[in-house]
Amino acid sequence: MKRFGIGKVPAASATALLAALALCGIAGCATAPPSAAVRQTDDTRITAGVKTALLGDASLKANEIDVDTDQGVVRLSGFVSSADDVAAAAAAARTVRGVRSVRNELRLK
Repeated sequence: MKRFGIGKVPAASATALLAALALCGIAGCATAPPSAAVRQTDDTRITAGVKTALLGDASLKANEIDVDTDQGVVRLSGFVSSADDVAAAAAAARTVRGVRSVRNELRLK
């Protein structure tokens, strides 16, 4: 039956159309582009690496140093005992693979 110049859609075509729409819907549901997910994983790995490097330096009280990473840029914050500790923490952070730069915001006690 034709109504307004439109005929019936064959069942196979309707099924194919529904499948295509479903795939488009699923693709649109992604929460983050892959590059953002990879970047987040890298930042998490870098943060863990910097914390490990800080713990490896016996002169530092690593538990008093906060580490945050965003797109490979490491930010160190918190309190340390000396200017040498400020420099040592930054040097330890720079040894970690993937660190692009270090923002050293450590303060003396």
